[in-house]
Amino acid sequence: MKRISLAIAAITAVVVALLTAQAASAAGITASFTKVQDWGTGFEGKVTITNGTTSSLSTWSVALDFPSGYSVTSTWDANHTSSGQTHTFTPPSWAGPLAPGATVSFGFNGSPGNFPGIASCRLNSGSCSGGGGGTVPGAPTGLSGTASGTSVNLSWSAVSGATSYSVYRNGTKVGSPTGTSYTDSGLSASTSYSYQVSASNSAGEGAKSSTVSVKTGTGGTNTGSPQAAPYLYMGWGDPPNPATVMSSTGIKAFTMAFVLSSGGCNPAWDGSRPLQGSADANAIAAIRAAGGDVVPSFGGWSGNKLGPNCSTPEALAGAYQQVINAYSLKAIDIDIENSDEFENEVVQDRILTALKIVKQNNPGIRTIVTFGTSTTGPNYYGNRLIDQSKALGANIDVFTLMPFDFGSSNIYNDTVAAEQGLNNKLKSTFGWSTAEAYAHQGISGMNGLSDQQEMTTTATWQNITNWAKSNGLGRLAFWSVNRDRGCAGGGVVSNCSGIAQGDWDFTRITAGF
Repeated sequence: MKRISLAIAAITAVVVALLTAQAASAAGITASFTKVQDWGTGFEGKVTITNGTTSSLSTWSVALDFPSGYSVTSTWDANHTSSGQTHTFTPPSWAGPLAPGATVSFGFNGSPGNFPGIASCRLNSGSCSGGGGGTVPGAPTGLSGTASGTSVNLSWSAVSGATSYSVYRNGTKVGSPTGTSYTDSGLSASTSYSYQVSASNSAGEGAKSSTVSVKTGTGGTNTGSPQAAPYLYMGWGDPPNPATVMSSTGIKAFTMAFVLSSGGCNPAWDGSRPLQGSADANAIAAIRAAGGDVVPSFGGWSGNKLGPNCSTPEALAGAYQQVINAYSLKAIDIDIENSDEFENEVVQDRILTALKIVKQNNPGIRTIVTFGTSTTGPNYYGNRLIDQSKALGANIDVFTLMPFDFGSSNIYNDTVAAEQGLNNKLKSTFGWSTAEAYAHQGISGMNGLSDQQEMTTTATWQNITNWAKSNGLGRLAFWSVNRDRGCAGGGVVSNCSGIAQGDWDFTRITAGF
């Protein structure tokens, strides 16, 4: 009888211990992030760790993945280390074990402001939502890469238990594929890049793979898409025969203006001419028959644009894709202007996210954004566009400024100053060298008289072209070929420049870029 009682007591103790362990495991250890405040140029974050188990927690480690472009500037009540966009926090030296049921918090300041929230959180290598552990996938193996002039194709072996992967270029996360391959495009030619890949599942992100270094090919100024491409508008300004302009000047490409909304999220030339069977389609066929190519431009200053009319980034990317498919394009230009797109932050982000989708669905395509500027570089909305392109992973190839209609008394000096300001911004945002940044820059001028009576002569445009070429810029354009005809004293009109010049002089100079 005594033996039976002892056996029952032993079984009871085991059951109680198992139930206690299960309860402790269910409660687990959690970490939660709160954005305490945000003042536009910075923000304050707070993380609270809760020990929901019945045992003391001797130590902890919280890893937060920030969106691209954000960093930690100061920390309190924790030690902090960083690797790329991953920020890891551990207890300070004076902290003791975390008692059962107790909480502990630490804080930090970050930069810049308008912080959208953390991308992911890991507590003791597991999920922050409970357990403080869990089984995260192992590090991917077999990472390899092959390069072209402006892109790198990566592949790796599948990891058991992984539901997605993260691709890091030079320590910064640039992609989140679900499969075991990724194309990183829009890169600089003849440049070495370092890559790592990690695997994730519901428990969190695992360790990164070993590093592979890949060098892009020698692309020069030819990255498979046009570099010198002045604007041609088939719906305005006595459109010239593009084949005639090509044979007279040597130009090989045109930026075709403008794709707008024909109602809702439906693309059409000028919002009215269809993608096929229009004067625009006929011009594109003639340009290609003469050995050239085109870059359709979406947007512009006026008209009913796709950015505000397409309700989601996915829908907008679909509208872009219709045009890409219609003409088998190598490049597109988003001329983002005015208060409906450029100065509308929701639409800015929609456009950038749509371009990210376009890049993912069309490996190797070249994406260009063209926008206004001050005489010293991008204004608030231009800087925001650049910051958000990094934060959203849009992977824009060329940022093109329009250095006119900005109150210039010396177009050459102000164009150079604006581009130098852009260069500094791109270097600080993306970590590029001066040469790398210039390769991602463009100029889109206005020949002759601008809307504000600013003067760009053929001699000035030659100087601008020489400067752009010597500094390795990625694009040169002007508004427009329709106006590239002389009419001294003619003012600002659609079919001539308002100054004395020969027909197609600006186009001929641009062709030398």
